[in-house]
Amino acid sequence: MYRRILVPVDGSAASNRGVLEAIKLAKCTGAQLRLVHVVNELAGLVAPTPAMYPADVIAALRESGRQLLDKSVALVREHALEPQDQLLESIGTAAATMIVSQAREWPADIIVLGTHGRRGLRRLVMGSDAEMVLRSAPVPVLLVRAEAESG
Repeated sequence: MYRRILVPVDGSAASNRGVLEAIKLAKCTGAQLRLVHVVNELAGLVAPTPAMYPADVIAALRESGRQLLDKSVALVREHALEPQDQLLESIGTAAATMIVSQAREWPADIIVLGTHGRRGLRRLVMGSDAEMVLRSAPVPVLLVRAEAESG
């Protein structure tokens, strides 16, 4: 039985579908949801916006991450559940590594993760956090694909 469901969020449509599946699972099992968002501070320092200092970039990344988490928390609350939320910060550590660490530390019983389902060159170029989580997670992982684009 799942008692603790970890749900990484990034604000994408795939991520939102993952949240919705996690809500269904939590309602069926009575589980606690923990929403997490990873802020990679190194990404903001590699290509800073002109006229912004690194500290300003990091603060903006944190604020953006907080807003993403707040939107996901609101979505869960619309379904009469009260989630926990956690903003995770890394300096160059892959988001997947942070998610797996959080699954161990909390400890989660399952990770529900939205995925874009990229293949081929797009996956090689952009990487796949979902695949990395799947390969190294200490618990089951439920991957939820984004809806296929039409047309």
